[in-house]
Amino acid sequence: MSQQNNFIACSCCFTDQGLRLDAQMLGESSASACPNCHKKQGAKLTKEALLRLAHQYFVWGSFHRTEYGGAPTIEFNNRRSGGEVAFPPSLSNDASLIEKVCGIGFFHYGPRLWMIGEVEPLKQLQDQSTRDTIIHRIINEYPEKSLDPGNLFYRVRKAPAVPDSHGEYDSPPIGVTGNGRFDAEDFRVLYASPDLEVCVHECRFSAEDELYVATLNTTKPLRLLNLTSIPKEDVTEFESLDISINMLFLARQHSYEIARQIATRARDEGFDGLIYPSYFSQLRTGVIPLRTTYGLSNRRIPEYQEIEEALSVPNYAFFGQPIDEGKINVRCINKMVISRVEYGFHFGPVGI
Repeated sequence: MSQQNNFIACSCCFTDQGLRLDAQMLGESSASACPNCHKKQGAKLTKEALLRLAHQYFVWGSFHRTEYGGAPTIEFNNRRSGGEVAFPPSLSNDASLIEKVCGIGFFHYGPRLWMIGEVEPLKQLQDQSTRDTIIHRIINEYPEKSLDPGNLFYRVRKAPAVPDSHGEYDSPPIGVTGNGRFDAEDFRVLYASPDLEVCVHECRFSAEDELYVATLNTTKPLRLLNLTSIPKEDVTEFESLDISINMLFLARQHSYEIARQIATRARDEGFDGLIYPSYFSQLRTGVIPLRTTYGLSNRRIPEYQEIEEALSVPNYAFFGQPIDEGKINVRCINKMVISRVEYGFHFGPVGI
């Protein structure tokens, strides 16, 4: 618990309701009077907590996704005097208060261009004439991982026709393929994950759906190309294969054609499947995507790479029909009852 004289503001100091709610979540309960607004009922904030609030609301809250990558439109530091951003009237006084008591200034952020997709290997992946060259690099520069029989993972399905049939949890049959990141009309893929919550989220269920989960394991070691790993590179962000792959899996359906060609090449090279970062990693870990330190990608800073790898929630993509082929065993099948859903959220500015 912070000492009273370390508090510099409270949630009641703010007019904007989103900012006030974020302040309540980050602040501390205390019966002391706020040194700024003199109210007792608000959640009290130290300078450190107020800076976290500023980053969460103004920086992460202004994050704008581009076709590949993305960046915040607002940043702040202690070298700016404040008053550079024309906030809406409902937010202007709140922003000025944070600038004053923290000694910072908000400003419009001009990101380094790699953050919005200006990465050479990524651009080459988007170009049909150069795509094969980069896919060749991916196959050769990313590590192989052997998935051993003792490792458990899961597959969740909505309303399978015969819930207790093992075949219902194999890859979808030809004719209903072509909707996922890697599968195509003539290329079957079984999607699974060791993270059960990610499985549930990726099945995109509604309240009336009946869900079933199969607990799976391999029957022998399978060769997987591990795209959640950070390969060794001595390059800038603009030349990084790692950042290119990271952005590829943060992108929406327009990236699927590239991903499918990576998968088919991996199959042709003898891999049984892929380990790849879930599109929903951000929701699972609760961190801003494409994190930077002084404009440098944390993925390029050696001291941070282990942390960044851990923030990529892994999914598995197994090629073919691995259950029918005997490569994967169904250990058990359970009906899944969703008893409660909770959302973690915070807010950001509008119209900046």
